Amino acid sequence: MICTSIGNCTVEECIAALSKLQFAEIRLDLLEGLQGTNEAKRIFSSHKNLIATCRPGKLSEEERQAILLEAITAGAAYVDIEVDSPDPFKQKIAAKAREKGCKLIVSFHDNAKTPVRAELDQVVSWCFESGAAIAKIACKANSTADCARLLGLLDSEKHLAIVAMGEKGKIVRAVAPLLGSKIAYASPEGGKGTADGQLSASSLERTIKAVEHELSQNAHGSRKKGD
Repeated sequence: MICTSIGNCTVEECIAALSKLQFAEIRLDLLEGLQGTNEAKRIFSSHKNLIATCRPGKLSEEERQAILLEAITAGAAYVDIEVDSPDPFKQKIAAKAREKGCKLIVSFHDNAKTPVRAELDQVVSWCFESGAAIAKIACKANSTADCARLLGLLDSEKHLAIVAMGEKGKIVRAVAPLLGSKIAYASPEGGKGTADGQLSASSLERTIKAVEHELSQNAHGSRKKGD
C-alpha cells in the first residue's frame, strides 16, 4: 500500500489534500496551526484510512498522547508510536487502539545509519512485544549493504514496513513493497516530503511497477531458456 505522508502544511491544507488520497499518514507534529485535540478530531473524522503519527520533539508527551488518543477516537485506521516511547505512553495508546479497532504501528527510526542485523532483529522483536500489528523500521541507508540488510528483514512472516532513508535508500522504497513490506511511504504530489529520500506517490508507484515488470520479464525469459 502506498501511503502519502502529509506534513509541513496547515490543518486546512491537510484536510483539502485528503479528498484526493486513498491512504495517508498525518504527521501531526509537522502541521501548522495545530492547537490541540480539536484539529485532530476534524482530520481523522474526515477520512477513514489514515495513520495518526505525532513524533516527539515539538509537543510535550502529554500533548502528544492527548492528540493521538483523540485521533484514534475520531476514526484513525492506524496509529504509529515510537518503540522507545515510555511504557505507560505506549500502553495507553495501545489500549485505546484495541478498544477502537485501530491497528497499532510501532516504529523505530535511525536518521544516521542502519544498525547491524542483530540489533535490527532485537528492535523488531521489541516492536511486537510492545503490541505492534505492524513493526516499522526506518533507517538511513549509507551503502548498498545497508539496503540489503534492511530488505533482509522481510525474510519473515511478521508484518513489517521497511523504509530506507536517504538517496542510497530509494531502491529499498521501490523493492520493499514487492518483497512484502506492508506500507510504502511517499510525499504529496508537488509538496514537501516528511523524510529524506521520499519519492512522490506517483513516482513511487511508477518505479514499483517498472521494477515489478522487469522482474516479470526476466522470470519469463528464464523459463523460456529452461524449456
